[in-house]
Amino acid sequence: MSGDGLLVAVESPVHRIPAQVKLVALFIFVLAVVSTPAAVFWAFGGYAVMLLAALVTAKLPAPVVSRRLAVETPFLVFALLLPFVATGPQVSVFGLQLSQSGVLGAWNVLAKGTLGVIAAILLSATTAPRELLAGLERLRLPATLVAILSFMVRYLSVVSDDLHRMRVARESRGYLGGRAGQLKAVAGGVGVLFVRSFERGERIHLAMQSRAYTGRMPQLSTHGASQSQWLVGLAIPLAAILIAIAARVVGL
Repeated sequence: MSGDGLLVAVESPVHRIPAQVKLVALFIFVLAVVSTPAAVFWAFGGYAVMLLAALVTAKLPAPVVSRRLAVETPFLVFALLLPFVATGPQVSVFGLQLSQSGVLGAWNVLAKGTLGVIAAILLSATTAPRELLAGLERLRLPATLVAILSFMVRYLSVVSDDLHRMRVARESRGYLGGRAGQLKAVAGGVGVLFVRSFERGERIHLAMQSRAYTGRMPQLSTHGASQSQWLVGLAIPLAAILIAIAARVVGL
């Protein structure tokens, strides 16, 4: 596995697709999933099969995908609570009286959220951060936003290292505060870290200006995507659009 962000460094057809194609594909796929009626269960099965095929093609290890799915935990908890707190007609499930609308709402959140998260994992695991920025640039995202995102990616590890060193320094001085003390120490550390990052940003900006920075970063990529790459990259999203349309027709 690569240390370049969330990228899983293997050779696969999905990795070779340009970032701008994958970004558009992710947007279209998520749009199709979200627009699908929750009661049309077969449609979500189709989406899951297509995502599974993409994960296999991308050669992503199952443990990596499952670990990254942990980001969905808050939505999972919310979905599990819905059948118990929602109102309306009741339905008996394994002896429990659950709200019928709550069960459908929980399925809606769980299915759409999981598919969206897996699609995002597929993008992040097959595309390096620099490639993502270049893809956003190719999609005509404002240059200022691309520059901000570029600096964020570049200095995220620097800020993370600062935070780690502050924690080590605190513990090496015998700090044994309880839960409330830990919160106070973390809050103080975040304040100091903000001041350090702000001062570092001023120094970097001054250094850039002294090197004739004009307010626009050098272009990250000059290579576009070929027609065949667009066709391959958008195959799954276009199929998802067809499934969403069929699901809406069936649901009418």
